[in-house]
Order: sequence, then structure tokens, then C-alpha cells
Amino acid sequence: MPEEFDAPLAPLTTMRVGGPAARLVTVTTTDELVDAVREVDDAGEPLLVVGGGSNLVIADEGFAGTVVHVRTTGVTRESQDYCGGAFVRIAAGEVWDDFVARAVAEGWAGIEALSGIPGSAGATPIQNVGAYGQEVAQTIAQVRTWDRETQSARTFAANECAFTYRHSVFKASTRYVVLDVAFQLEVADLSRPIAYADLAAGLGVEQGARVPLAATREAVLAQRRKRGMVLDPDDHDTWSCGSFFTNPVLSQRAFDRLFERVHERLGSDVSPPAFPGADGSVKTSAAWLIDKAGFSKGFGAARESGLSGRATLSTKHTLAVTNRGDATAADILALARTVRDGVHDAFGVTLVNEPVFIGHQL
Repeated sequence: MPEEFDAPLAPLTTMRVGGPAARLVTVTTTDELVDAVREVDDAGEPLLVVGGGSNLVIADEGFAGTVVHVRTTGVTRESQDYCGGAFVRIAAGEVWDDFVARAVAEGWAGIEALSGIPGSAGATPIQNVGAYGQEVAQTIAQVRTWDRETQSARTFAANECAFTYRHSVFKASTRYVVLDVAFQLEVADLSRPIAYADLAAGLGVEQGARVPLAATREAVLAQRRKRGMVLDPDDHDTWSCGSFFTNPVLSQRAFDRLFERVHERLGSDVSPPAFPGADGSVKTSAAWLIDKAGFSKGFGAARESGLSGRATLSTKHTLAVTNRGDATAADILALARTVRDGVHDAFGVTLVNEPVFIGHQL
């Protein structure tokens, strides 16, 4: 296994910030991944597992331990028929969007709306990755992990993963290292029903319609490009972790308080977006709250409130915190705190960060 010392970590993340790792080990097979994790745990050293780095903000001081960079590969169709669908297992280190592209080409439906999302396949169950009306919890059948406590492999069925909005049992602790993920996908030429209004409009269909898989993928990529959410090294709006804050999920009482605050601040003809949940909760839009709190696209470029100007909100989408080329992790956090605190002051809602912070807290 290749190893480096005092190795830069910023190039391994889409935000492109962060200091070095004391030691960096790159693994290309599942056996190497298990061996590397066991070695670090046996030595009692700090461990950080990194895949595509699309959901990490690493401190400028770096990581004083071993970073295991997961570059494992392999996509195996274990079974396929029109009744049961396609059962496909993918190694944790595979590039997620490459897998989505293959699924579309093979006629495997269920993840086409997750096109263009950066990162590795092994990260998708951790975050319960979702977009445009789909999330991986809808199609994951199994997650095979290495249990660091018992020093043994453990396979989770979908109902054992505790999937909720952008969360899972794997995000709740560092106990489990994802080795591979199995998906149960529909064998079909058409997408799952289009659930997202903007996506349906872009396709020229009603919500609930099914369209060719390739058309759905292209429409999703078009939507994401408009928002700076498809990686492009020449576009600093994509030097980010994508959506920096999750959409708040509020109790009905908390949403009623938000409703009142919005009317007090913006007038009785303005109301916050509301997406009722089955459990009585109400989801609202983080991007809407950020914008209405006074943080417009590109906020931070003018060095507002003592900010450096090296990190700004995306010029295409208020929900992304971006590195304009030479930002530090401290710059990213300063901007994120300004936005979080401003939204709380305006509306009484505390936004929760979606990326994981290493070596610091928001």
C-alpha cells in the first residue's frame, strides 16, 4: 500500500482546503482497506477515512494521524430479471457518478436523479445522499462494512441502516467503515416517477411522469450545472461541498413560529416553503432562508462583516459555500458561521451543516 508522510489533503477534497495528514495510505482493494484500518486501530492512532472528499472540510492544521484514501474498484451485477430487478454491488471507492452513468446505460432505474453528485459510492449510504426526489435509501439493499469494535465484517440490510434525511447509522459514529454497497434497481427503460417540480418542468412533463433514463440524467445534469453543482476545475462555484446546509425539518410548532417571524420581517404576503412530513414535521428550504435573511448569491466577495473575500456563497446558488481559489478552512468556517448566525437572528432557525468538519467545529 503506498504511503506518504506530511501529505497534503486539500487536493483530495472538492472544497480544496485543509492542512496535511501525518500519514496518508492509499488502498485499492477491499483487503487493503481492512488491513489499513486494522493496523491504525491496533496502534491506537487517530484514523480518517477519505473517499471522494466531497463532504469534508479539513482544518488548516491538518490531521495528526493516518488518513486512509479509499480507491477500491469493482461493479458486479449479481443478479438481474424483470421481476426482481438488478442486484448490483459496488466497491466503496468507485466514483459515484460513473456508476449512475453505467446504471442509465444498462437500463437500471432508481438512481438516475442522483446524476452529477460528486464523491464515492461508499459515502452515499453514510449521508443518505439524495437529490431531485430520489435518495439512496430507496434503492440500497445492503451495506457491507468493517466493524472497528468487533474487528469483523458486518453486513447491514437496508432496514438496519436507520436512514433518515441526510443521515444514517454510519454517520452517527466512526465505528463502521463502508466496504461496498449493494443496490436493488428496477430493470426499465424509463425513470422512476419524476418527483421534483423544476426537473419535471425542464423535461416538459408533469410531476409523476416517467421518461427515458438518459433524458432524466441529462435534465438533472443541466439543473445541477445551473447551480454550480457539477465539478469543473475552472469554475470556482464548484469548489465546494455542494449544499452546505441541510433543509431544516421542524416540528409543526417550530414551523408556526417561523411562519410568524417571516410575516413580521417580510410581510404577510410572504410565506416560507413548506413540505409536510408523514410524522407531522415540516421541511423548509435552507436556500430560501439564507436568501431572505439577506445573504444573496456571491455574498462575501465584498468582504462583508470582516470576511476575507476568499470564500463566498456561490454566484449561482445561495446554499453552496465556495472557495474562490485561495481560501483557507478558517475562511470557509467564518463565512458559514456568518450565514448560520444571520439566519438564526432573522428567523430563529439554526441551520445544520451537511459536510463533516475535521479538526474544528462550526
